Parts: sequence; structure tokens; C-alpha cells
Amino acid sequence: MNLAEKSEAVLQLFVQLGEESKQYAAESGLGCVTGCGACCANPKVSASPLEFLPLAFDFFHKGLADTILNLLDSEDESGACIVYRAHSVNGKNGYCSNYASRGLICRLFASSARKNKYGIKELIICKTLKEAKSEKFQLATQRINQDMQIPNASKYYMLIEEIDDQLAQQHDINTAIRLALELVLRYKFYQEAELIQEA
Repeated sequence: MNLAEKSEAVLQLFVQLGEESKQYAAESGLGCVTGCGACCANPKVSASPLEFLPLAFDFFHKGLADTILNLLDSEDESGACIVYRAHSVNGKNGYCSNYASRGLICRLFASSARKNKYGIKELIICKTLKEAKSEKFQLATQRINQDMQIPNASKYYMLIEEIDDQLAQQHDINTAIRLALELVLRYKFYQEAELIQEA
């Protein structure tokens, strides 16, 4: 698979996850608190370049790839996600400026579960959501181990590794976005060079 095909495979995975997440959200009533960006502002969030290939291609097609790369060069890469736009003093309220192309970690958070060492499913969820929707959280915690379907985070990480295990390696989120942008820019450069040679 070339880089564009890998990006398309990631997008197909996102479609599958989106369908599962939508069903879970409708049944559980759980979803991120409107305007909350606490996880987006967390510099410790890790992600892979592979899950951000669709974002990098989107930036390239919009003519923004070099601009975003320059922004990453001029800012602290260990800070909040470069795509996040904070609109509060503490940075915990805001929005994703490219929500449609967000990464796997962004799609799984608050919409998936993992199994603990006892084989019991646990929601991957934040303190803010637990407190804001405590009754729904408690009910969902019970039901995902009984009769409620929920996306399995481990399954999706395994599926993304099957696309390209090297590009699925984890980094801090801005490093992952930087690597994805560099890959796309290199890919497009050589693609254009080949077209010139053929002409």
C-alpha cells in the first residue's frame, strides 16, 4: 500500500468505528461535555502518525501543510494538540479545528472500552464526564458488561497496526501530526516529480 492507500484504509476504519460509536452514544447517552477540551489540551496524549494521515492529506489539499509544520516548529511540541483551539484562560474549553479528520485516540475517547486484568470492560472516560453525567456513567459501566455494545479500543489499535505497524508507533500527539505531515509532503513531492518525468 502506498501512503494515500494507507490513509484511505485508516478512513475506512474510522467509518466502522463511527458506526459503532454512534450506536453506543445513542444507547448510553454518554458523550463529551459540549465545549470541553480538557483532553485536547493535555500534552501527555499519545497518538500515531498513521491515525493522522487523513488530517495531513486534508491539510495538504487545503494548502495548509507547510503552515502547520511551521507552527509546530515555532511552538512547544509537548503542548496542547496543534489542531485544538482553546477559548478559556485555563485552556480546557475549546474545540477541534479539524474535527472531521481527528485521530483514532480522539474518536475512541469517551466512546470505547478496554478490558482490565480481570476481563471486565472499563469505559475509557475522563473525570469531567464521569462527574457531569454520573448516573449515565454508572449505568453504562454496568451495561457494557451485560447487554450494551461498545467499541473495543484494543481491537481498533490492533486493526490500525495491521495497516502499518511502524507508522502505528505512539508519540506525543504533535510529534505524530508532524511525522504525518512530513510523510505526506514527501509523498506528494515524489508523486509530482514522477508526473513531471512522465510528461
